[in-house]
This record gives sequence, structure tokens and C-alpha cells, in this order.
Amino acid sequence: MQKETFNLRPDDEYIELIKLLKIKQIAQTGGHAKIMVENGEVNVNGEQEFRKRKKLREGDVVVVEGTQVEILGSEGLI
Repeated sequence: MQKETFNLRPDDEYIELIKLLKIKQIAQTGGHAKIMVENGEVNVNGEQEFRKRKKLREGDVVVVEGTQVEILGSEGLI
């Protein structure tokens, strides 16, 4: 499984699930991201997630299509 991370911006406390899928290029478009979530292809913290706008916060782990993305805080970003 490919492991990646995503750093939240200093002013953000969360990112929405479909936005993360687009930014990390797991989904080609926002529509594709929505379909992936609706079809139950996405797990958040070990559980199947159907909420497209699920707020992902520091420490959350998203698994989809053989890719794991861990949400990190903004520490260390300039």
C-alpha cells in the first residue's frame, strides 16, 4: 500500500474528504470523488465513509484504491 501524507494549512483545522481526493489526485475530478465516496470505496479511520463533505482533521487516515493518506497538522510548514 502506498502511504502519503497531507499537511493542513496553518489557518485550516480540517479539509473535506472530496477535496482531499482531488488534491492528492486520487480522483480525477470533484464528480469522480463524489462517486467514489457514494460507492463506498473510501475508508476513514478504518470505517467505510459515505459522507462526501466529511471533515478530516489532524490524525485522520484515509484509505482508497491502495493508497493511505494521513492528515497532519501544519507544524513545520512555513
